[in-house]
Amino acid sequence: MPAATLAPSSTTAFPPAAPPLRRRIACMLYEGVLLFGVLSASTALFLLVRPTLQKLGLDSPYAIQGWSFMVMGLYFTWFWQRSGQTLAMQTWRMRVETAGGKPPRWPQAALRYVLAWLWLPPSAALGHGLGLVKGPFVGVLCAGLLVWILLAWLDPRRQFLHDRLARTRLVDLRPPRP
Repeated sequence: MPAATLAPSSTTAFPPAAPPLRRRIACMLYEGVLLFGVLSASTALFLLVRPTLQKLGLDSPYAIQGWSFMVMGLYFTWFWQRSGQTLAMQTWRMRVETAGGKPPRWPQAALRYVLAWLWLPPSAALGHGLGLVKGPFVGVLCAGLLVWILLAWLDPRRQFLHDRLARTRLVDLRPPRP
């Protein structure tokens, strides 16, 4: 039987294992290091354009936050739709894919990116509701992110909630241990 006919059924019958949470967290930290450079360059570009935005009345306190959110979204969705892997994911040998084992297309990758931020609004609302500022507020945000990550333990395949909602999965590309 040709290998092409076996590949889809093997992907659906036995979905690849998800990377362990500690590897995913390490990948997220490495991703943060890489994003520091991406966001530094995009902030420099924003600051060059800012005088024009001010003249047009488009500059607001949230403009740079929206710009950064959009730049990060383009970074992630471009890599995910292209190969299923960002640079950090290549290093840690994991990939985002659809149920068919292919990288997500643009709309699905963008949906995954937006859904991955769902932990933030409830955490921020709780911090604001409690009247927290600075360190304690950041602590509530970190706790919200930790809860979001730990929700993967409730999933039988150990997938993040945003992957389930976006119909994607994170797979471990390391060879199985004997």
